[in-house]
Amino acid sequence: MSSAFWQFQTISFFNKTHSERWFLMDFAVISTVLSALTEGFMQTLKLFFITLLGALPLGLIISFGSMNRFAPLRYLCKTLVWIIRGTPLMLQLIIIFYIPGYLFEGGNPWPSGESGRFLAACTAFILNYACYFSEIYRGGIEGVPVGQQEAGQVLGLTKSQVFFKITLLQMIKRILPPISNEVITLVKDTSIARIISMQELIWAGYSFLKGSHGYSGLIWPLFFTGVYYLLFSGLLTILFGKLEKKLSYFK
Repeated sequence: MSSAFWQFQTISFFNKTHSERWFLMDFAVISTVLSALTEGFMQTLKLFFITLLGALPLGLIISFGSMNRFAPLRYLCKTLVWIIRGTPLMLQLIIIFYIPGYLFEGGNPWPSGESGRFLAACTAFILNYACYFSEIYRGGIEGVPVGQQEAGQVLGLTKSQVFFKITLLQMIKRILPPISNEVITLVKDTSIARIISMQELIWAGYSFLKGSHGYSGLIWPLFFTGVYYLLFSGLLTILFGKLEKKLSYFK
């Protein structure tokens, strides 16, 4: 029954006109491309959101360390930020993924396969963006007038209450534009993960040039990857624009 069915499908396919056969073949290619790009985009989204979940709070912790009065901790945090900001993210990704395997006798500590690449990419991206966010946080905190903090203390507020009720709210308003720029940059920087063969969006589009999906020399899937990035960046731009309007009461 199965062989008869496929024989019928084959005969019916070749009985179609040239234009009909071309449409069926082209639709199959489009379906394959969109399926591969969507799968790659889902990996990009996972890397994006996990990076934000880790980098935003870690960046705040590093900023506190950079402003700490304890000199060794302050210099340690500043040195870390200097190293991370002074070297390319691609180099950091290669070092984090490959170097541990050379240093430890037990081999590479990352899990094998795609899960290991994804975990290494998340680690590199979180550390990189946390250092950038820390400088934005530090600038926002130091930009709040000291007089307002002193006024809160005069009113009987504790240091933690002054930070969360006075400093933090004004800091968010100040840092939202640079944070939004870094977040949109993160969307595009996720493409760097392909350097360790992580199967994200750019990897999926580029694979059609190499014939990894059974089709070789296809250039147009790369243009579809640009559409994915543009749509996602556009949504983030709209979201941050609405957030800025909601925080406009600080003006």
